[in-house]
This record gives sequence, structure tokens and C-alpha cells, in this order.
Amino acid sequence: MSWITVTTFLPLVGVPVLLLGVRMRDDVARAIGLVVTLAVFIVSLGMLGRFDGSQAGFQLVEQATWVRSLGMQYLVGLDGVGLWMVLLTTFLFPLSVLASWKLEHNVRLFIAAMLVLETGVIGSFVALDLLLFFLFFEAILFPMYLIIGGWGGDRRVYAAVKFFLFTMAGSALLLVAILFLYFRSGSGGLTPTFDVRDLTAVAHALPATTARWLFLAFFVAFAVKVPIFPLHTWLPDAHTEAPTAGSVLLAGVLLKVGAFGLIRFNLALFPEASKYFATFVSVLAVIGIVYGAVVALIQTDLKRLVAYSSVSHLGFVVLGVFAFTTQGFTGGVLQMVNHGLSTGALFLLVGMVYERTHTRRLDEMGGLASVTPWLAGAFLFTAFASAGLPGLNNFVGEFLVVLGSFAANRWFGSIAAVAVVLAAIYLLWSYQRMAYGEVREEHRGLPDLSLREVAILAPILSLLLVFGVYPKLVTDRVELTTDTVLTAVSPDHPVESGPDPGTVAAGVAP
Repeated sequence: MSWITVTTFLPLVGVPVLLLGVRMRDDVARAIGLVVTLAVFIVSLGMLGRFDGSQAGFQLVEQATWVRSLGMQYLVGLDGVGLWMVLLTTFLFPLSVLASWKLEHNVRLFIAAMLVLETGVIGSFVALDLLLFFLFFEAILFPMYLIIGGWGGDRRVYAAVKFFLFTMAGSALLLVAILFLYFRSGSGGLTPTFDVRDLTAVAHALPATTARWLFLAFFVAFAVKVPIFPLHTWLPDAHTEAPTAGSVLLAGVLLKVGAFGLIRFNLALFPEASKYFATFVSVLAVIGIVYGAVVALIQTDLKRLVAYSSVSHLGFVVLGVFAFTTQGFTGGVLQMVNHGLSTGALFLLVGMVYERTHTRRLDEMGGLASVTPWLAGAFLFTAFASAGLPGLNNFVGEFLVVLGSFAANRWFGSIAAVAVVLAAIYLLWSYQRMAYGEVREEHRGLPDLSLREVAILAPILSLLLVFGVYPKLVTDRVELTTDTVLTAVSPDHPVESGPDPGTVAAGVAP
């Protein structure tokens, strides 16, 4: 077995142990979850060491036939984008287990659901067979539904059902499009296949109208997952009602499956249609950027504010990708990683604040910086990163997206730049209401960060700084993937237009 297969299915090792241990103590279940997710992260680092950023195409490919006559196979591999999505996933899961350490209700089943979820997410990022991808894509839905509906807030059932219905509706269109490509690949007496590498040539040969309809079918499925305006309405409810770990994983990795699908399938399979719909998608992205920021400004619930900030920040990802410039595309991919880290950290911190104050309402907080200075300091550092402060991670991705989108369309680039300012306003204003002012009587004597919470925050806050100072750790490994995708979409335009994104991101003059 390859590194990819072990990384994908290793989380499932702990599931039967948890499900069969009816009398298992909660602390043992937590320990199993932590050990397994840490093991998965360590194994995934092996892929980082073996991945060669100087080689184009998919690497570490593993292939095995299921049903030869039907063209069904197990096929996995990684490119530069998939590599960082897998690493982001395996990094956030052990932190999420630690964040759930005080959970007391059905701990054993909660950890089992998280482990199944991890396999589904990793599988979605590595699958090169469309049927296999669809199976993993759907496998994500059920454990996340259980996490929200079983361990969420007062309106958890409503939020879980809404999440389920939105995702299932998009998946139905995706399945129809996949089957169309599958049967089309079997025309002329050939054996039909789900192999995305073979289907690329099949999709490129389709009539333009057919390709555009298929593009829309794939797009709707992934737009729901990102989510892109106006298909975003399930997200604030899901974030607000989900437990802390659920919100971290939802923002950190599940939403990235949608953005990843747009890159891996929409752009690769339907380059002409991608270019045809680029303005339409970019308009939706810009609306989402501004809408998410404006609605975040008026929120009184701290967790809901962070949820709407996700709508805005993920709009930057989509805008950068569909700008079809080297800087925009690289910035979009970099922002996928950065958003997972910074917004994941924000949800962790919101959970820590809620554990102490038992409220998420900003008007019921105040003065926490004088009571819990280390917690408030970590919150401010993360807010600066999320707002795009130079030297921290989000600045790099957002700057490249604005630069790349401005080169493609000045209006889009200008509006995105204004939205960056809005992010700073709602994040710093919310922090001011939470951290400063008079301390409420019931909040006096609240404990500051514990050692467990320091262990959760230290790695993720360190990466906010590392990727802000040295983003080439990411950009160097996605450069060839960027070139390949952009060449397919715009073969008549040079990919390397403008300054090198890694150089710009590092703040070095080209």
C-alpha cells in the first residue's frame, strides 16, 4: 500500500474499537481518537517528504481494479493542491479532538464519527476516479450530519437537516454529470471509465453546449459545499449550532472540498466552459465577499460573525481561481490553506470563550482582556491574521487574489480590496466589544488558558506566522499545478504573466 492509502484509511482503525467498546470510559475514547489522528498526521508528513514539487502531474499514484468490465477502479494520487489539502486535514483533526476533551455526551460515538469523517475528507482530496470521489464526497455528509445533529446547540436538528438537504441536492446533479461522462467514454466500443485522467480528453471533445451544462452540474454541487452566494444559507446555521470541533472541521476542511472540486474537476474537465462562465462565477464570488463582510458587521453572536466571515473569505478563493491568472490562482489555493488555519483558530477561540462565559453574545461580554489576558491575546493575534495583517498568513493569499483578479478585471479587484478593509472592521470591532470595557460581575475570576488549550493553539498560531513570513512553503509545491490548469483553460495566453507569486508573497521585489 502507498502513503496515500495508509493515510486515507488509517482513521478507520479506531472506529471498530470505539463502536464495540460499549463500556469504554470517555477518557479512553478520547485517547484513542487523539492517538489515531496524530498517527494519521505523522504518516501524512511522509507524503510531503516524497512529493516532488518540480514534477508536473499526479504523484504517489496507486491503482487497483474493482470491476474491469465496468471500468470501476480504486485510483488515488496527489498534485500540489491535493497535497496541502490533505496536510491541512490531518493537522486540524487532532487539534479538534483535543478541543472536544470536555465533551461528556456519547464521547465514544462522537470520536468514531470524527474518524469516519477524516477518511471521507482525505479520500475526496486524493481520488482520481470520479466514482470513488463521489463515494468519498457523500461519505463526508453522514458523520458531519451526526456531529451537528447529535452534539450541537438548541437548533441542531434544524441546522443538520438543512446541511443535509443542501448537500444532497447538489450531489444529485453531480452524480448525473459523472454518469454522463462515464457512458460517453464508452462510446465507440471502448470500455467506459471513471478515471479523471482519461475523462479529461472525453470532456474536452464534447460539444460546447454539452460541456457547459455539465460544468453547471459540477459547479452547483461544489458551490453548495464552498459555499458560494446564494447557496450559502445553510452555513451560518450549521456553524452556529455545531460543537466547536464540528465548526473547526467544517470551516477548516469540509468547505475546501468544494473549492478543491472546482479546481480538480470543473477547470480540468471543462476549460472552455470555465472560461465562458468565468464572469458569472466571479460576480457571485464578489457578491459573497461583500455580503459576508457586511452581514458579519451586524452580528451580535460571535460564532455567527465568524461563520459569515467564512462566506466572505471563501469568496476570495473562488475569485482568485476564476481570474485565470498565475497570481490569482496561486493566491486562491494559498487562501484555502490560510482560511482553514485562521478561521479554524477563531472557532477554537470562540469555543474557549463560550466554555468560560456560557454566552456567545457580544453584548453580554466585555473586559475579558483584563480577566483572561492570554486568551484575549491569542484571539487578537488570530483576528489580525484573519483580517490580513501583513506578516501573517491571510495577507499573502488575499494580496495575490486582489493582484490577480485586478489584472483580469479591475472592478472585481477593486471591490475585493475594499472588502479586505471591511474584514478588519468587523473583526477588530467584535474584539473590542469582547475584550475591553467593564467586566461583568459573573465573569470576574474566569480562568485563563489551560495547558491543554495552549497545546491546541500553539501549533496553529505558529503556522499563521510561518505561512505569513514564508508562503513559498506552499506556493512552490502548487506552482506546476497552477501552470497545468491555467494552460488548459487559456492555452493562447502565457501562464507566467506578471511577477512570480512566491516572490511577491515573500515581499521580495521581482
